[in-house]
Amino acid sequence: MKKRFLYGLQAFAEAIQGKRIVYLFRIASESTTTAGKRIPFVTEDSRTKSKDANSTATKDGSIRTPGTAEVEISTTVILSKGDEIVKKLEDAMDSDRLIEIWEANLDEPGTGGGSGNKFKGMYFQGYITEFEQTASAEDHVEVSLTFGINGSGKRGDVTVTAKEQEEANYLFKDSVQEGA
Repeated sequence: MKKRFLYGLQAFAEAIQGKRIVYLFRIASESTTTAGKRIPFVTEDSRTKSKDANSTATKDGSIRTPGTAEVEISTTVILSKGDEIVKKLEDAMDSDRLIEIWEANLDEPGTGGGSGNKFKGMYFQGYITEFEQTASAEDHVEVSLTFGINGSGKRGDVTVTAKEQEEANYLFKDSVQEGA
């Protein structure tokens, strides 16, 4: 069997677009009453993992000892009128409430069966460490949130509803009358 290698533009065609990675948020204490929700009008998400290392000098050269990994998740959104999710998250920051975060890759179906709403992803818990609202004269109001994560997250399948998938990227919709 011959191995297939991707070169040049072939590899780029297989790249994951940023809009296909979505984040869902929920205040942990509301887990019995609320599902994780996507914040509308996201312009950018990021997940950063960093690790310091201590260095010990020896006669044979330095020895590096890795520290504990630190994870931060950031999201920037255009604030929409009547947005309740951003308000709840700001209030959660003020009262030091734990936040649950799911990262889902809409290009990688989950391993479990079901409705097609399961995607490979990660689950995190943490606290909001930074909230910034920017309101310039010429642009829309932007809100940036940074979450300091406890631990390093766990991999698994994440449920993303059809509505949230549609909000993240318009899905095909047929021309037939709905609800008929």
